Amino acid sequence: MSFNQIPKFPISNLPLPFMQKILIANRGEIAMRVMRTAKEMGIKTVAVFSEADRKMPFVRYADEAVCIGPALSAQSYLRAEKIIEAAKKTGAEAIHPGYGFLSENASFSKAVTDAGLIFIGPSAHSIEIMGSKIGAKQAAKKFGVPMVPGTEEPISDLNEARLIANKIGYPILIKASAGGGGKGMRIVEHDGEFEEQIRTAKSEALSAFGNDDVFIEKYVGAPRHIEIQLMGDQHGNYVYLFERECSIQRRHQKLVEEAPSSCLTPEIRKNMGECAIAVARSCNYYGAGTVEFLVDEHLDFYFLEMNTRLQVEHCVTEMITGIDLVREQINVARGNKLSFKQEDLKITGHAIELRVCAEDPLNNFLPETGKLEIYQPPKGPGVRVDDGYEEGMDIPIYYDPMIAKLITYASTRDEAIDRMCRAIDEYYIKGIKNTLEFGKWAVQTIPFRTGNFDTRFIDKYFKPEYLVTEDNEATEVAALLAASIWMKDKKDNNNSPANAVSSISKWKMNRK
Repeated sequence: MSFNQIPKFPISNLPLPFMQKILIANRGEIAMRVMRTAKEMGIKTVAVFSEADRKMPFVRYADEAVCIGPALSAQSYLRAEKIIEAAKKTGAEAIHPGYGFLSENASFSKAVTDAGLIFIGPSAHSIEIMGSKIGAKQAAKKFGVPMVPGTEEPISDLNEARLIANKIGYPILIKASAGGGGKGMRIVEHDGEFEEQIRTAKSEALSAFGNDDVFIEKYVGAPRHIEIQLMGDQHGNYVYLFERECSIQRRHQKLVEEAPSSCLTPEIRKNMGECAIAVARSCNYYGAGTVEFLVDEHLDFYFLEMNTRLQVEHCVTEMITGIDLVREQINVARGNKLSFKQEDLKITGHAIELRVCAEDPLNNFLPETGKLEIYQPPKGPGVRVDDGYEEGMDIPIYYDPMIAKLITYASTRDEAIDRMCRAIDEYYIKGIKNTLEFGKWAVQTIPFRTGNFDTRFIDKYFKPEYLVTEDNEATEVAALLAASIWMKDKKDNNNSPANAVSSISKWKMNRK
């Protein structure tokens, strides 16, 4: 099945006679993504942009555009009052926040509605509850959602916290309640470093989020990071749109995502989906949201957090379900009921996404800046590129280093992987170091091919020298080196190494 044959569900609810113009409070590829769906729906769009983004494609694509300040986010994309003023000035009836910036800011959501505008997202109440990791855990626990053992309140007494840590058992994880992206997060291996790591985590959390509340969880050493996409409307209807596998990460931030996961059974998938809906019900959620879980080696899953917005990786869910999540967001914000029910949904095919970031994998994935001297994205069946830059443009230092998202879709996981390799070979970027070659290496490794990997994938298998290759044979050797490490891990876990050797032999045969 080609990706043009993905089943599409009709929008059964006629649009209400309002929301004829929306403002997108974001930039780059997500701004373009939202605008394209809005155009298909006959809705006019307003872009807001910083001085650094004046020549960006999303500014030209919008029907109207308003400059809201200098390059720094704090003086532009994070200025709620300027964004709301721009909406009123242009006659926009609603604001779509995208992801990042103010998308999970409860105060912004409230300010938008207080101004008489529609926030295309959940209520401020839902954002506030789920924005606190502790608050989210407390809300979800009432609905019987499985939790990682840990504290239910912010740590206020070091001695009491130490007793709890010893009861849980080391290693433990200290996490910032208001945090994300790995900030304010520390692994504590033993009691002797407990106090120092608590203080470090609190200091980092205060600096990053203006809130030094931290809590303790049992550290799950080699989990998979699996998230459930859900949608809810303002009439109490909920659906889950299956899962995404997001375990390949650096600095607790995702690089490769896929849907569906290679490890879940239908029963576990159903249980996780129902738990995700329970989390949404716990805060009267509506709109698009994602509930994240840790899954251990026994496929036991634990609630991690809820993201009260559209996810970067929403594309792979769209590919396997045929649902335009942005369209559903807009219709839910209009007050419409969901256009489909749970029984209407099924998984069709497999999708993989690589975040094409201006980062140097040879130097610990540090961000890059500079000019896209040549920029030629791939094309062809089953290839989708969501990007926000064009050839000749500069990658600024002020924002997230993601250049684009490369998504491939096919009828099977193996075909989606092969299509990803082909698309990466056709993707030509010159002038900026990027994650394309890392992505090709990653999806060719035996751990990825066989679906036996976790969030320590990069730490366990990747070395920068694996990317310093001159031909395909050398790339295969690098992948096989990672496979030998994988085999050792499997043997150490009392799994049969013969199975791994068999997998490698089959993989090599398929590569010829």
